[in-house]
Amino acid sequence: MTLQTTSVSELFSVFDQATLFIKKNNETNYLTALCETAEGLLRNEIRQEPLEKKLKPLYERFNHLKMTAEEVRRAFQLALLKGMKEAPQPNQELTPDTLVLLIGHMFAMLAGEKAYSILDPAVGSANLLTGILNQSRTDKVQAYGIDADPLLVRLAAANANLQQKEIQLFHQDGLKPIMIEPADFVVCDVPVGIYPDQRSADTYLLKSVTKQPLTHFLFVEQALRKLKTEGYALFLIPNHLFTDDQTHTFHDFLKKNANILALIQLPVSLFNKVNQAKSILLLQKKSGKGTLARQALLAEMPDFSDEVKMRKFMQQLDHWFLHRSV
Repeated sequence: MTLQTTSVSELFSVFDQATLFIKKNNETNYLTALCETAEGLLRNEIRQEPLEKKLKPLYERFNHLKMTAEEVRRAFQLALLKGMKEAPQPNQELTPDTLVLLIGHMFAMLAGEKAYSILDPAVGSANLLTGILNQSRTDKVQAYGIDADPLLVRLAAANANLQQKEIQLFHQDGLKPIMIEPADFVVCDVPVGIYPDQRSADTYLLKSVTKQPLTHFLFVEQALRKLKTEGYALFLIPNHLFTDDQTHTFHDFLKKNANILALIQLPVSLFNKVNQAKSILLLQKKSGKGTLARQALLAEMPDFSDEVKMRKFMQQLDHWFLHRSV
């Protein structure tokens, strides 16, 4: 464990130093410079001539480090966190690493060793999606990621390439029509807020949950649209999602279109503010054959610092997945 931590720290140091040199030389922001760093490392090419003496030793260090994809993800994640703290943007926050690992574990249990396709309609920097792929029990995965932010799509491409993960990325609004076949799985850390595009919102049934269309409801509907029948969708949802549904529009929509398999409330300590706290929602798209929903898992996850309670929770979670035969 110490060895892995040291490797991750060393690789982060390479990313960070190179990025700071490029940031200063190009007079740009940290995240844009991080893209340049990742792209340069992948090509083993230094574009900025004045930086050759500074960057060459860092490139050599990168090439000598024998890192797993997961170690690369964690190191890149540290650089992303630094960049996002420097210039915070709404809906540009990273999914906490402990949740990436937990969700990756849940997906591995759902998918098993069979080939599958997976879509993230709000992929961001692909930290969550690559974390899932790193825990997958098969390499036969078709992965797709969508994001409206061009910088995040560029970061996602750099992140995936550094980890040698094949992800088809699309630069578009994740709530506009997505031109891919329905997937076996959808994962989404749903963006929260009012959706500004009224014309697009009008194509969704869940536009009318409240007076103004809310992105966190629309992304759930979009996920079910892009899911195969009996496919699984796993969301990180704000805790206020169900209380926002005062007209029961969302409740009725779910009852008709999906089975709730699990709802897990996450520890508030994982989030910066209480009102930002989230839960994991696992749905299965209904087939229309009238199959009975199995017993849903409703749980409150203990604080990660409580090892005894956490171990017990993970045992219960694994037991539930294994005995559901999903």
